[in-house]
Amino acid sequence: MNAGYGHQGIVDAAAEQMLRLPYATNYFHFGTEPAIKLAAQLADLAPGDLNHVFFTLGGSDAIDTIIRLVRYYNNSLGLSDKKHFIALEKGFHGSGSNGAGLTALPVFHEKFDLPMPWQHHIPSPFPYRHPEGPDGHMIIEASVAALHQKVDKVGKDNVAAFICELVQGSGGVVVPPEGFAKAMENACRELDILFIVDEVITGFGRTGPMFGCEHEGLEPDFMTLAMGLTSGYSPMGAALVSNHIYDVIADSQPPGVPLGHGLTYSGHPVSAAVGLEVLRLYQEGGLIENCQRVGPYFEKRLSEFKDHPLIGDVRSKGLLAALELVTNKTTKEKPAADKNIGPRLARAGYENNLIFRANADATIALAPPICIVESEIDLLIDRLEKTLELVMDIKE
Repeated sequence: MNAGYGHQGIVDAAAEQMLRLPYATNYFHFGTEPAIKLAAQLADLAPGDLNHVFFTLGGSDAIDTIIRLVRYYNNSLGLSDKKHFIALEKGFHGSGSNGAGLTALPVFHEKFDLPMPWQHHIPSPFPYRHPEGPDGHMIIEASVAALHQKVDKVGKDNVAAFICELVQGSGGVVVPPEGFAKAMENACRELDILFIVDEVITGFGRTGPMFGCEHEGLEPDFMTLAMGLTSGYSPMGAALVSNHIYDVIADSQPPGVPLGHGLTYSGHPVSAAVGLEVLRLYQEGGLIENCQRVGPYFEKRLSEFKDHPLIGDVRSKGLLAALELVTNKTTKEKPAADKNIGPRLARAGYENNLIFRANADATIALAPPICIVESEIDLLIDRLEKTLELVMDIKE
């Protein structure tokens, strides 16, 4: 809900489109005006040459779409062994049949027979708990080395791509050191593997600019979008594809033979109409500017928790943040399992009229709408303080 609730213009855009054309297929070269316009605007805004857009229903099928396209791309080039993917520990790339294996959270693997043999992970660039942390340069060097080592182990001719979030959301809002993503992109170019950026969480102003890629001038081969694309008013995601990938796939298609990938509701006209109005609010309605203005204030207020007896780490990027609870600031020890901290935090927050993600690893994840103003941030901080008071006994 990046744009927040109650935007009548978004509701009106959906209603008008429902009356004009509630649904039409995107198969067989058909398209609809809202989807065409939205794709064009996204291509204009996206970094590098990500000029081709395949719409999905959300982030999970955007990831699965990209996995299929990577395979098709390499097979078209005769690189039939390049099927392996490398992701980050603590990363989240959806819960689709393929993407869930790239996700690196145990609950998405256990009893699901994941990860699959072609799915690999390297350590998260987590400054608070990385062996080389908190020194950002050392973490980046270790991460680049880990990617090289994994590629060497799997085989350069076997590795297709590396994928990462720019902030690891579900993994605890892990904010990598500045320069991490660019270093990993450069490593991918050196290793001749594709660089995929998952912006499902960081896209559309969440960390400040329209896309998180702008922080370090990234130009990925693929990029995923969702969530903020329609601000949650209607389901939609997107897989953005660079020119050189698209050209290989298009040129490999025999005349009259379709690409065997599609989704019934891809480019749904109502969702696309919503997306167009949400994009207008981001740009013309001042929402991106608002995030860039209040983001530093949010980070400043959150920093006040660094001295709180329960807080071991405060990390944030724009309007995306986390507080990690510990029982010992020196050893960074987590609360004991029998303290049941995740559910207790969620309940305590709800009692104080504050909704956040209470991770089972004792992390409070915060992602307020980017329309939030400073007085509302103050209210959030006040309620957060009261919430922490209700779980002080975890140190006992």
